[in-house]
Amino acid sequence: MDKLVIEGGNPLSGTIRIHGAKNAALPILAASLLAEGVHSLHNVPKLLDIQTMLDILGRLGCRGVHEEDTVTIDTSLVSTSHVPEDLMRQMRSSIFLMGPLLSRFGEVTIYQPGGCAIGERKIDLHLQGLQALGAEVVESNGRVFCRAGRLKGNDIHLDYPSVGATENIMMAAAKAEGTTTITGAAREPEIQDLQNFLNKMGAHIIGAGTDTITIQGVEKLTPCVYEVIPDRIVAGTVMIAAAATRGSVTLTGTNAGHLSSLIHVLRRAGVQITVCNDIINISCLGRPKAVERVITSPYPSFPTDLQSQVMVLLSLADGFSVIKETVFEGRFKHVEEMARMGADISIDLNRAFIRGVQRLYGATVEATDLRAGAALVIAGLAAQGTTIVEQAHHIDRGYDGIEKLFQKLGARIIRKVPAPGPFEIL
Repeated sequence: MDKLVIEGGNPLSGTIRIHGAKNAALPILAASLLAEGVHSLHNVPKLLDIQTMLDILGRLGCRGVHEEDTVTIDTSLVSTSHVPEDLMRQMRSSIFLMGPLLSRFGEVTIYQPGGCAIGERKIDLHLQGLQALGAEVVESNGRVFCRAGRLKGNDIHLDYPSVGATENIMMAAAKAEGTTTITGAAREPEIQDLQNFLNKMGAHIIGAGTDTITIQGVEKLTPCVYEVIPDRIVAGTVMIAAAATRGSVTLTGTNAGHLSSLIHVLRRAGVQITVCNDIINISCLGRPKAVERVITSPYPSFPTDLQSQVMVLLSLADGFSVIKETVFEGRFKHVEEMARMGADISIDLNRAFIRGVQRLYGATVEATDLRAGAALVIAGLAAQGTTIVEQAHHIDRGYDGIEKLFQKLGARIIRKVPAPGPFEIL
């Protein structure tokens, strides 16, 4: 597996543009199945998860090309609603295909999805939402089969604001008969982006960004040209890295409104942040301050996807900080790796107690999941000496060449690809 080698201790400096949002592009790619024809999607990052989704769509019959940041995809030749098990087990977001395929073909077969091992992520809310729209669901040995005639609108309440379930129901209901109302809906910016994409195809949806979304079903949707929003988690990762290395960085093509909870925490830590339109300036010329309490929770609260990264910053802060993780129980796997680098962090159930240290030291560490991997890269950038982050493929699921991203800001980071073994067939 690839590894990242980092020579730390160099403050980040410069200007960088943030690429498109993985968590917006994936459901949008799935939603393209709802309108037969050629779609042109811009600002789509080249990530492992994006490639997996394109591979799945290709196996279903789509013809797609990903050149630079544009995906051109023809969905007119899709001939099956059976999602291949081998690809589905590689990525959690493959679950997004349920709603569009059920709507288009009247049936869909999927398997329990894979992805990062960060805690239990059931698909119950997805299935309950589709059942409320009239689908029959049969589960057996990890296989899920759904069948329905034309779906019918209904009032659906989510007991938890699941992003994936909200989006799957939106896609399934877009061409359903009648009106669907989702209460208790997730409010993430990526849901607003999906609403905007569906509406550009001809759907009638309002309310994304609030906890109540209303979908008036339509008979037909048509392909369109669309640009994906910037990735707020990538932006947040760069902002935290700038602060942790005591650097000064400018981000362009961002939406500060999507980052308000992070900006609040960083300012409490003494980081200087200014915002002007889609430009964010971050600088931290001294040691950051401890933050008494950070609690992860669904948007617009502090995102779980930035918890491990901000923990790196707080591990270098002056004082004692506490992070409470309320979303995924497996989100502290990076703590043991950070301890190898000199961090002073103890865990009690879903709380991390962080006593800031003067500096971190380079070590060989392992990325156990996407965001933990990004956190270890930040730690390596801030540390004294050489850090090697193994299992870099996890990071590639959400960052379009993370080493190139930080190289543009002056970081000394390279990727090492292992040479083929003596018995490997080329």
